[in-house]
Amino acid sequence: MQLYMIRRRSAWADAAELEKTAAISKRIGEEEMADKLRWIRSYVISEPDGRLGTCCIYEAVDGEAIREHARCVGMPGDEFFPVAATVVIRPDPVDA
Repeated sequence: MQLYMIRRRSAWADAAELEKTAAISKRIGEEEMADKLRWIRSYVISEPDGRLGTCCIYEAVDGEAIREHARCVGMPGDEFFPVAATVVIRPDPVDA
C-alpha cells in the first residue's frame, strides 16, 4: 500500500460534527474496506472561516480507494497526495 496525505478543507462546523464523521470513517475503513485502506492519523485544523478541516494520513492501494472511502463516509476526498518520504524530527506531542 502507498502512504497518502489527504487535505479536507473546512469540512466540519464543529468538533461534534467531526467526531460523528470520524466514527463513520473508522467503521467503514475497518469493516468494509480493510483490504483497500487504513486510516493512520489526522491533524485537525482550525480553518480561517471558523470551520474545521483535517490533514489525514492513510495507507491505500490507490487513489480510487481514497475517493471511494470518502464517498461512502460523505466527506471530501479529492485533494490527496502520495507521500514521498517521512521526516520525523520529534515525535508528536502528547497531551498532558
